[in-house]
Parts: sequence; C-alpha cells; structure tokens
Amino acid sequence: MGEPILSIERWLRTPLGAYLKAWEQDQCDAIVSDLFGYHALQLGLPELQTLQSNRMPHRWLAVAHEPQNSEPIPEADNHNVIDFVTDYTALPFFENSLDLLVLPHTLELSTDPHATLREAQRVLVPEGKLLICSFNPISLWGGKRWRQPDFIPEVGELIGNKRLKDWLKLLNFEIEISQFGCHRPAIQNENWLNRFAWMDKLGKSSWSLFGAVHLLVAVKKVHGVRMMSPNWQAAKVKGVAPVSIARKL
Repeated sequence: MGEPILSIERWLRTPLGAYLKAWEQDQCDAIVSDLFGYHALQLGLPELQTLQSNRMPHRWLAVAHEPQNSEPIPEADNHNVIDFVTDYTALPFFENSLDLLVLPHTLELSTDPHATLREAQRVLVPEGKLLICSFNPISLWGGKRWRQPDFIPEVGELIGNKRLKDWLKLLNFEIEISQFGCHRPAIQNENWLNRFAWMDKLGKSSWSLFGAVHLLVAVKKVHGVRMMSPNWQAAKVKGVAPVSIARKL
C-alpha cells in the first residue's frame, strides 16, 4: 500500500509545503502593507496569513467549509481566526464594497474558478485590488503533479499564467504585478531541499517563468467611472447573497 494522501493543511506542514508557504507569506506581507482602503477579505487557506501586514480597519477570513476538529493543529502553527463560512461564488457582500480581496490558491481549490472570479469582480470597488496565488503548471512542480496527481492534494486543475490573465482581462481587470517564485525541485527531503536554495536566486533571474508558484495582483477597472474620495464614516458592508453564514469560528 502507498502512503496516505495528505490534506492540503497537512501538506503545508511538510518541508515542501512550508517552503512554499514561507515564500508566499513574504510576498503577501510586502504587497498588502502598501494597500489602503477600508475592507479586506481573504478567501480560504487560513494557514496563510495574507492580511497580517495590511492596515485596513476591517479584515476578514472566510472559508468554504467549516474546519474539521478531528486532527489537532500543532501549537507552532499560527492560524488565522476564521470569521465565517460562505460560498465563494455568492459572497455575502454588496457590489463594490471590498477594497482588497486575496485568493490564496482559492481558484484551484474551487469547484468553479470562473464563477469565483466573477464574484470577486462583483464585490470589489472600482480600482480595488485582487491578489491571487496559484501553482504554475509549467514548472518542475507542475510536471510532477502531471505524473502524480495527488502530489499536491485537493488542488484541482492548474491554471496557466496566460489563461488566468485572459480570464481577468474579460472581467476588466488590469494586471499590476505578475511574478513567480519557488524554483527548487519538488522534493520532500528537507536537507536536499535546502541544498537547492541557490536555484531560487538563479531561477528568479534566468528562468523566472518556471517558478512553482505564480503571484498576481490585478486592479478592477470600470470605464466611465469617476473616482471620488470615500466616506469612511458612512461605509457599511452588508450581506446580500443567498448563502448561510456560520457562527463565528
């Protein structure tokens, strides 16, 4: 019998998953620290704290399913506090109500990535920012997953860079940042993984497009809309989507 398939939560605690998580955390911290507004939302993957460096007064974390308590979480894992459970394709927010939306591998874990993106476009304000982290199919990791589908558990079809940008263009998003990271081979031996650390620096300068993970920031554009200074005192966000929101977790 082969080894049991890990959940995405447990996979992120493996040497390879921890390497990925550390890179994405560093990039998200650097990007969101300079983004301003009033309301920010992270959809999914509470193991990654994408909003911890952001200074917006209202920051939430939503997940698609209530977490199971069957497996204890190590104390060393500093998880986000989950605020509510919702359907990613029917978010409980008005149109044009969020300033920042983060999708950390949310599209690959979604049953309908197209609908998730459409919903992201609906709830973001004009000039609102969308931050996406996704696995790169044209990478060493993507090649291994093609041969071994359960290599990265629970993740569905990998979405290529060009394909994702085409989707965003159709939804009137403009790409602001597009970068790749994690150029080391897809190996779970921590010692060997550390020995290949030199590949990150060389890969960034020589074969950036083949990094294992793609990070993208897009801006929602609305033609013919004149931007005005927001009235933060009057700003409110209310639920309108026909989805059930679980109690605070």
